[in-house]
Amino acid sequence: MRVVALAGGVGGAKLVDGLAKVLAPEDLTVVVNTGDDFDHFGLHICPDLDTVCYTLAGIANPATGWGRAGETWNAMESLAALGGPDWFRLGDRDLGTHLERTRLLGAGLTLTQVTQHFCRSWSVQQAILPMSDDPVLTRVCSDEGELTFQEYFVRRQCRPRVEGFRFEQADRSRPAPGVVEALQRAQLIVICPSNPWVSIDPILSVPGIWEELTRDSLHPRAVLAVSPIIHGVTVKGPAAKMFSELGFEPSALAVAEHYGSIRKGGLLSGFIVDVSDQDLVNQVEAAGIETQPMITWMKTIQDRQRLADQLLGFGKSLLVRD
Repeated sequence: MRVVALAGGVGGAKLVDGLAKVLAPEDLTVVVNTGDDFDHFGLHICPDLDTVCYTLAGIANPATGWGRAGETWNAMESLAALGGPDWFRLGDRDLGTHLERTRLLGAGLTLTQVTQHFCRSWSVQQAILPMSDDPVLTRVCSDEGELTFQEYFVRRQCRPRVEGFRFEQADRSRPAPGVVEALQRAQLIVICPSNPWVSIDPILSVPGIWEELTRDSLHPRAVLAVSPIIHGVTVKGPAAKMFSELGFEPSALAVAEHYGSIRKGGLLSGFIVDVSDQDLVNQVEAAGIETQPMITWMKTIQDRQRLADQLLGFGKSLLVRD
């Protein structure tokens, strides 16, 4: 089965890792959010791309899910001692990634080409694609004014009250090479348990991606999502807080309604909720989205693989019915 996963953040990286363990490398393409990207100390930082790649390479920090395993912090300690801004912490190993990415981008390579080079170096066999080679910058509209995503997420630790989001320059962006082609070939498109507002919506804001996901396919194709909200809360990140501040009760149902049924102009033909939310299945299905409860909290590598296996089974059943 040819699968495309849309991903961002730790939850997305975990499910992608599970899919990578049960699919042949050539059958999995991952389209990664780059709305979080920003320049810091003159370096181009790609948090979601790095989290996905580090996870698939087996070098991610197992405690945090992001950053590098066995990290040291000498550069940050020296920076702090000199009074420099240390609110966005870059480990010594991680700095090597950002230094080389910035050098290669400056030499004229695209972000897609740099990512492919890194994946070869880290023995990542799956196709990992940024959503775009063009800058698309997530802006958080808040009660403290408009903030860059990293200012909101890291510097302000998600404390400002969210009022909306803006994806700067999205209208001038194009999907990265290979993204639309992968979507056209895919039999199953998986929206990972990533933050809908700031991990998945930036991907969907790139012209051509939403259109490809919602058009009639020449072959059987299903689009399903895994809820990042479990019994009203998120395992990591501010998704539930964002739903609440924007006037929605944080729940798996709210996530399903955010994406919408493909039969009614939305995205989804299938949806996965955690078993603790199985009482919501009927409500989601009433909105035209077939739903299955599964254990979605991925505490171990085995959990990732089990969820991926069950998800693929559900996806195949949707293809048969379509």
